[in-house]
Amino acid sequence: MNNFKLSLITIAVAMALAGCSTVRPMSEAKMKDAPVVSGVMLKEINTLPAPEGPPISVAIYGFKDLTGQRKPSQTLSLFSTAVTQGAEAYLIKTMQEAGNRQWFTVVERVGLDNLLKERQMIKQTREIYEGANAKMLPPLTMAGVIVEGGIIDYNSNTLTGGSGIAIFGIGAQTQYTQDIVVISLRLVSVQTGEVLTTVTIEKNLLSTSDGMTGMKFFNNYTQSFEIDSSQTFNEPGNYALRSAIESGIVELVKKGERQGLWKFKTSVVKPTPSVVNPTPDVLEK
Repeated sequence: MNNFKLSLITIAVAMALAGCSTVRPMSEAKMKDAPVVSGVMLKEINTLPAPEGPPISVAIYGFKDLTGQRKPSQTLSLFSTAVTQGAEAYLIKTMQEAGNRQWFTVVERVGLDNLLKERQMIKQTREIYEGANAKMLPPLTMAGVIVEGGIIDYNSNTLTGGSGIAIFGIGAQTQYTQDIVVISLRLVSVQTGEVLTTVTIEKNLLSTSDGMTGMKFFNNYTQSFEIDSSQTFNEPGNYALRSAIESGIVELVKKGERQGLWKFKTSVVKPTPSVVNPTPDVLEK
């Protein structure tokens, strides 16, 4: 009976250790390129130095999935794609937020057909009710540059592995896999068609599985006690993709400044006027 109690205590301690400690399979050096949560990266985007001139008018026609990759599966064929098909939404939002909305003016081009149809309906309706004196719509904002690119690569299971240990039939183990998503961004001049600058960014997607198993026999191996517990964490692909897009925009702005395409606004520090302390005589007056 004492052995039975001792075994239960051992199992309880092992479960506590397995539940409280999470074994991370990769060192900090290997995980330095892991995807960053969107809010953290947005801080760098918002704190970009302001441009010296007015915001740059930018057109985005799309940001397509060029990988052709499907979700990985070892048992059946999946028709769902590995990455989102609406990544241009992340790109548009990120460019709007760059430098506290001081860098880019994004014009609508993804839904251009819908926009033109709506303008045509407004024009026709005004002509019907107002005749020849119908007020014209203002012209659309034209873009000076176009942002092209897409998700150019997705590699699954680029790094896999695991580790574990067991003592007296009780132990913990961890397994991990790593995927990589790669995006490309390029800035194209509308007037000349020249590719002004381009960047390529890759981000990791990590999936980990931590678990604990235990088996113990009692009463001369006539009775057994077995336990199995595990948890799996699959990093969402949209975190890595949005992080890659945000990193790409930051690098695009910095690289354009280094190439002389634009300049950062330099803050002029005004001298602080000296304050002359009044004399006691002035205070008395």
